Amino acid sequence: MSWHFSEIRNRFRRAHCKCRRADIELLGTVNDHTAIHDNDQLPGEDNAKSATSPDNRINRAFEKGRQPANTRIGAKRIHLVRTRGGNRKFRALRLDSGNFSWGSEGVARKTRVIAVAFHPSNNELVRTNTLTKAAIIQIDAAPFRQWYEAHYGTALGRRRQAKKDDTEEVKKSKSVEAKQAARAATGKVEPALERQFEAGRLYALVASRPGQSGRVDGYILEGEELAFYQRAIRK
Repeated sequence: MSWHFSEIRNRFRRAHCKCRRADIELLGTVNDHTAIHDNDQLPGEDNAKSATSPDNRINRAFEKGRQPANTRIGAKRIHLVRTRGGNRKFRALRLDSGNFSWGSEGVARKTRVIAVAFHPSNNELVRTNTLTKAAIIQIDAAPFRQWYEAHYGTALGRRRQAKKDDTEEVKKSKSVEAKQAARAATGKVEPALERQFEAGRLYALVASRPGQSGRVDGYILEGEELAFYQRAIRK
């Protein structure tokens, strides 16, 4: 049986203290004429309140903390971070676009990130336009408007734009017109979302982790979730 040096040392100390305590019990005092009580600690004894036992565990690399990414809006800038097992994290320092899905229509488009409108944890992240998971941001509505008009054949969010008489209409085949007419019956957009299309900006929630994956992806807010965050933004 092999013992560690610290274990051998502790066993020697305990044996030495037992002999020392037996001698003191016969004499009643020690060399410095100090009275001995049952609760007194002898030299070499371990005290439960003191950290005399050696720490046989060193610091581990996977336990160290790293500085937060604090991803901001700007030209794409990503740093690679080596992690445990030789894996990598993509630390996004600046991002300006991402993939966002329109859940009710089942379509996703890459679009530009404009600003951070609300954050559930800290208003300082709104002031500094910091992108994190669960942040409510404003994105460009143009890619989704273009898809909607091509898919349904009807204009979306163009009430504020002046209609020009000299605008030429795109010629379509009868089959395409029939498809778009059938789709238009079910392609209704809620008023709250249509007003955002008129302004050219949509509220979206960030579902990815920019500091870990290096991407800012999410989905467009709709329905009760949109109403909830609109109330929070107005406060």
